[in-house]
Amino acid sequence: MPKIAKELSAKAVRDLKSPGMYSVGGVPGLKLQIAPSGAKSWLLRVKVGDRRREIGLGGFPGVTLAEAREEARETRAKVRQGIDPVEERRAIRQRLKDEQARRLTFEQAFERVMANDGPSFSESHRKQWRRSVELHALPHIGSMPVDEIQMRHIEELLLADDFWREHNKTARDVRNRIERVLDWATAGGHREGDNPARLRGGLKERLPKLSKLDTAPKHYAALPIDLVPSFMADLRERGGMPARCLEFQILTGVRPNEARGALWSEIDFKAGTWTIPAGRMKAGREHRVALSKEALALLGGLPREPGELVFPGNSRRMIGINSTRTIIGRMHTERAKEQEAAGEEPTGYKDPKAGTIATPHGFRSSFRDFAGERTSYPVHVIEMALAHSVGDATQAAYARGDLLEKRRQLMDAWGKFCKEGEAAPAVVTPIRAQEG
Repeated sequence: MPKIAKELSAKAVRDLKSPGMYSVGGVPGLKLQIAPSGAKSWLLRVKVGDRRREIGLGGFPGVTLAEAREEARETRAKVRQGIDPVEERRAIRQRLKDEQARRLTFEQAFERVMANDGPSFSESHRKQWRRSVELHALPHIGSMPVDEIQMRHIEELLLADDFWREHNKTARDVRNRIERVLDWATAGGHREGDNPARLRGGLKERLPKLSKLDTAPKHYAALPIDLVPSFMADLRERGGMPARCLEFQILTGVRPNEARGALWSEIDFKAGTWTIPAGRMKAGREHRVALSKEALALLGGLPREPGELVFPGNSRRMIGINSTRTIIGRMHTERAKEQEAAGEEPTGYKDPKAGTIATPHGFRSSFRDFAGERTSYPVHVIEMALAHSVGDATQAAYARGDLLEKRRQLMDAWGKFCKEGEAAPAVVTPIRAQEG
């Protein structure tokens, strides 16, 4: 028969000091372990099936002798029932870990998605993602655990303040981004079941049906073609970097943020090009701009401030995002006053269709109208000048070149029009001549 350990009293357990392992009796296999540091802890040695286990029962005196014996009896009872206490504890810890993971909030999940996918976005796309979600999603569901978000929560945020109807394009983007975040959460085991932000078979049946007028994209206010030369003459009279940046943006047909971020290292005066890296382009692809004589002259007349920015603002930082819009607003007000004083209708620099003041981005539309109506350049050359995707994926695969020299002729025509009010003729080589 195995030797039965003497039952120690609580005082005897307290008096044990030397490092080692001591049987305390009362329950077979229950021992007090004393470390060299003097720390005491309870250990139960027991055989589970064919395996010997040493199961920790806590430290002394946090766990008293009586409590250790009671815990040891319960553990041995589980073993008799065929339960492995070690595996049971491991399963409990895993369930707790899983439960904590499932309590991930939507905001935390969003930040994880931005960390994972953000580097693949262009700078402008990344900013759009963050701004739209922070403005329209996080105030409603940001603090909610992802596994508690239901369709009604998404529906409520999309309908709040008539968001779905009044700003449908943005609302659709927000819904899509919420769906993306919740898909990530489901794939990571943070939630289960259907995605509550899914449109088909889900939100589509709950959201108001909108007309084509409601869902039509809202265009940036733009100047009519014939007002561009007088606007540019007015703009050239203005001083300051924001004015020069706006002038350069119009001459090159780029987006406002692309012009604001222009660096001297991207400009090749000899080749007459400006190469914008993929990270600053909306489509995430590098774009070469053919610089017209007017654009090159503008750059040549700029002071070379310390730093890389072509159009530095205060403290040599990038000029403000609204600085060029402010210039247009000021020019509009002054021109409207002049027109009123002359007995004319004070239209200023308004888009007659929109009824609002022209915007920096709207000059891309002015350029597109000019190229389409006042020149005979092919559509794909015009669209490539605007850094738009040309054709479908198959066509794009074969269109390896960027038609730089053809685009240079177009940009020269635009530069001449902006300065003199007339277009240079398009040079179009007949197809038969190309083939011959």
